[in-house]
Amino acid sequence: MILVTGATGFLGAELAKELVSRGNNIRCTKRASSTIPHILIPYSAKIEWVTADLMDTYSLEEALEGVSQVYNCAAFVSLKQADKEQMIKTNITGTATLVDLCNDAGIRMVHTSSVAAVGEAKPGELITEKHHLDPTTETDGYAISKLESEMEVWRGIAEGLDAVIVNPTIIIGASAGIEGSGQIFETVRKGLKYYTRGSIGFVDVNDVAKCMIALMESGISAERFIISAENRNYKQLFEEIAQCMGVKAPATLAKPWMMEIAWRGAAFWGMITGKAPAIDKTSAKAASNTRNFDNSKIKKAIGFEFRPVSKTIKEICAALNHRIRIIG
Repeated sequence: MILVTGATGFLGAELAKELVSRGNNIRCTKRASSTIPHILIPYSAKIEWVTADLMDTYSLEEALEGVSQVYNCAAFVSLKQADKEQMIKTNITGTATLVDLCNDAGIRMVHTSSVAAVGEAKPGELITEKHHLDPTTETDGYAISKLESEMEVWRGIAEGLDAVIVNPTIIIGASAGIEGSGQIFETVRKGLKYYTRGSIGFVDVNDVAKCMIALMESGISAERFIISAENRNYKQLFEEIAQCMGVKAPATLAKPWMMEIAWRGAAFWGMITGKAPAIDKTSAKAASNTRNFDNSKIKKAIGFEFRPVSKTIKEICAALNHRIRIIG
């Protein structure tokens, strides 16, 4: 039996869909309050849903009964400063519990981390799996939670766990809608006026799922892999999205001091409304940073060729335009 944790999320749902489309009957975890993603409804006969939480050892033990492979996609994600400590605690503790249970039962794991947990390269160099985040200087709660969760997996590996770690860049895909990375497309569609100098890697959600499955089936263990299709600067990305959406591309450079004002204003508005800020301090800083990633390790390990980002962008834009026509 194959178990997918976090299967109600963007990546987890796509991974579950890919697994069942290959003829697998799988088990997926969800919280009691979670809704089954619409992309998985057609596959309900092949998916056994169980209510489980990474913070609940007993529910996890039940979910793992008869399981030989685990894809861990579950994580608590929040931009709210008030959630920082709880997010770190939840992600680390939950991962540690799952690691221990899998190790005790001899279950193989593919753990989803993030490039947020990968360090920086020297100027002009690509970031590789050998770069590691410095926990003594990092202040971003999400990055810390991902790094420390990854460390729990490495601890498990040192204790005998059969596991591999993936570090995806920005995951995009039509099934995101206007949430998560889908907000980028929706923001451009609504008339984004500014762009930043930064760059980062992007990858199709289905490619991430395929890489995870290939790694699970490869037998590779005790390794981490950056999962990224292409590095894109934000200006180029916004222009391409704008062209697909038939809107005007952002034409004004947002300088660092402008981003400083933006995140402070968003934080103030978040305090008043109680909602997560549209941009936080870390996101504002990252938008002007150049973070280009080397994907050669994963390509060599499993012989994988990534889908061009431009194709995914066109697919997402088409889906959003269709959604707009339906809603009116």
